[in-house]
This record gives sequence, C-alpha cells and structure tokens, in this order.
Amino acid sequence: MSTITEPYLSVNKAVDQSQVAVIIPTFNARKHWPVLSTGLRIQGLRASQVLIVDSSSDDGTDELALAEGYRVVRIERPDFNHGGTRRLALDLVPWASVVVYLTQDVALATSDSLDRLLSAFEDENVAAAYGRQLPRPAAGPIEAHARLFNYPPRSEIRDFESRHTLGIKAAFLSNSFAAYRVKKLLEVGCFPSDAIISEDALATGKLLLAGWKVAYIAEAQVYHSHSLSIMDEFRRYFDIGVCHRHEQWLPEQFGGPACEGGRFVASEMSYLMHHSPHLMPVALIRTASKALGYQLGLRSVELGRGWSRRLSFHKSFWDRPTGERKEMSEVSAGLEISASGPTPRS
Repeated sequence: MSTITEPYLSVNKAVDQSQVAVIIPTFNARKHWPVLSTGLRIQGLRASQVLIVDSSSDDGTDELALAEGYRVVRIERPDFNHGGTRRLALDLVPWASVVVYLTQDVALATSDSLDRLLSAFEDENVAAAYGRQLPRPAAGPIEAHARLFNYPPRSEIRDFESRHTLGIKAAFLSNSFAAYRVKKLLEVGCFPSDAIISEDALATGKLLLAGWKVAYIAEAQVYHSHSLSIMDEFRRYFDIGVCHRHEQWLPEQFGGPACEGGRFVASEMSYLMHHSPHLMPVALIRTASKALGYQLGLRSVELGRGWSRRLSFHKSFWDRPTGERKEMSEVSAGLEISASGPTPRS
C-alpha cells in the first residue's frame, strides 16, 4: 500500500470532464434537493451529464431534476437494487469514460470536490476512487466518530497487497461519493445485479483482484452521515452478513471483518472517552447488536426467507424471486432526457 503525496493531489484535469457522467439514484429526495442541486451546479458539469434514476418518487423529485435540466429515468420502486440499478444506468451514459456515483443525501463540500476526486486518475493504474465523507453538522459523537474513523484526513492508494495490512478494509469504498473508469469497471463485471448491500465493496474487490488500484482522496469532500437506531444498525449488519454469505469470495480473499471491527471499537471508546464518556455503554450495546446482526446474516440461508426479511434492513431484496433480473428497458416506466449526451465512446 502506498500513500498519495501532496503533489499528486493537485487539481489538474486528470480526465476530460466532458466524458464524466454523474449517476444519482433517488427516492423522495425533495428534502435533500436544495443542497444536492446546489453542490452539483458549482462543479462545472453540464446538466446533461447528470443522470437521475428515480424510484417512482411521489414528492416531485423527478420534476425538480427535470427543471434543473438533468436527465431522468423513472423506475418502479420494487425494481430498485443497489448494484443492479447502478449497473443498468451505465447503459444510458455510453459516452462516459468515467462515472461518478452519488447518493441523494450528500452535500458536496467545495466547488472542486469532483475535480479533486477525479485527480486520482492521474495514476493510470487507478480504476476507482472515493472521497472523504465528513459528519453532517448535526451529527452526534457516535455518528461523527464513524465517519472520522472510516474517512481519515490522509489520502492513500490501495492494491491487492494492501489486504495483508488492511484486511477487508482494503476493498472498502462508498458509492455515496465514488468514481470509476467505466471500461475497467465493466471488464470485471461491474456491480452484481442481485447484491443486498455492499455492491461498491464487491466491485472494488474485483478490481483489486484484477490488478488495479483504488484511491482514497481525502481532499475530495462531502458531508454525509446518518443517525441510525440500534435496530437499524442491527439490520444493516444483518444485510452485510447476508452479502458475505452469498459472496464468500470477498472475506475469503480479503479476510473477515473481525479485525477491522476490533480497531473500530477501540477507536470509538477512545473517542467517546474524550468527548462523551456517558455514551460508552450505548456504543458497546451498538457493537453487540452489530455483531449479532452480522452473525445472523451469515446464517440467513438456515433462517429462511421469512425470518431473513424480518431481520433485514433492505426488505425488498427478499420480495424478489431468487435470481430475478430485469433489463433497464423492462424496468423503466419512462425515459425523459433534457439534453443529449456527447458522442458514444468506442
């Protein structure tokens, strides 16, 4: 594993920005829209380079996006899938050499957040990059620490050998703010169409296995964090366990999460000791809840579909028949494009 030096992080145009597409899945995103759209406008992209994939919002999200001049495709709510939706959206940006994925609740921190993220591709061996997620201003200590631990202030480049020191963290990447070389992403099969969660880590693991590098760019920043209940964290970690059960190659190649989990708990206890010691018992309960959820997720096959759905965060995953996949032409209720994109890539 190598560390990125400061000269590497100059905001030079590492890629032709006209060949960059931004894809954002949305669902009832009106409350997030002012911050999201403002951040997008100051990045210097044309509106036609932004694709909104909306899961049949009933709060006018698609109308807000069209008013901004963005391209919008509307799909049915049951058809959304973390990997499949992002994978199929690539069909609608065939001209892009680099794709940036955002989630609807991120706030781009600076006018050059996107350029700094794209600076990772100055290294031709980097196939994917992700930026730093800062805790939202209203975040509590437990919520803030999770972001500070997972998104430190120092940038780095990882390769497959990084698994020896980082374990499964070597394959960590978040599609809340990430960029990929489209050609390399497609070469490794893109995102799985039927993953319950962690489609980004699965794609990253495949890129590392194929010999490519992944960059974390700490200077590319967004505000993004969540205040989850203990039960919500249990359900999310149940889903991670389900993912690792179905995609066993990931923990087999990079190691399980136990070591990284231990580091997180030690860091969290130290952080809370200095900031909010009264929350330490709550944090320990959360840790036990996450561990239990993960272990139950690993046993989801034995639990069966009914119990797994009850315990899962992403319940719609269990409502689809096993192995069901749909093409974008099948799932889209209608495609509205405000402007045509650049010429297709060869």
